[in-house]
Amino acid sequence: MTGSQEARPQGRTRWARFALVMVPTLGVSGLLLGALASGALAASFGVSANSFTVSGQSFQISADRLQGRGFEQFGVVDQGRENSYPEALTGIDSADLYNLCQSVVQDVPLLGKVTLRLTSGTGEQPAHADRLVADSHDLSGDATFSNIDIGQDASTVTAVPGVSGGEGGFAQQAETMRIDHLRQQTRSVSAATFKLPDLHLTVGQGDNPCF
Repeated sequence: MTGSQEARPQGRTRWARFALVMVPTLGVSGLLLGALASGALAASFGVSANSFTVSGQSFQISADRLQGRGFEQFGVVDQGRENSYPEALTGIDSADLYNLCQSVVQDVPLLGKVTLRLTSGTGEQPAHADRLVADSHDLSGDATFSNIDIGQDASTVTAVPGVSGGEGGFAQQAETMRIDHLRQQTRSVSAATFKLPDLHLTVGQGDNPCF
């Protein structure tokens, strides 16, 4: 990653101060909201070519196993049309996801709840993503990291080329990572490439999320 404004992920506000150790098995949104409300976290804006305005809708991602090389994590604020959403950005340079599921449930007039559900990597070949970036407000699982650095300045992380935070921001990075029984609530995901073997997309009435 580089610390330049041009290289930072799009559509996100970097936190200049983020004094929370973001171990991935912890949900952090309540603490982040409190810090924002008290003025403890100063914000600066980064501009990127891949920036987009989030809908604000939370969706689920699960996998039996997420295995990756090149891991980073630091705090960001996703921007919606009317609201801002504090998130923990997780970047992985190369990721394999076994038995991947992604779902979003929405209320539709006359129909009630409708679930859009996508699955992939259910066979021998996992789903694969390059330069995967997910902004999450709740993430859990059984995690293992190798060669991890905790407390690094977010502007100096280099595990995922082109992804970094603001100067003075709190970050962690690792050479490799693995999360078993991944359960994640997120508002935005992007990737340079996303390969989805055995892709299956369904849309149906009812509340049928991944977990």
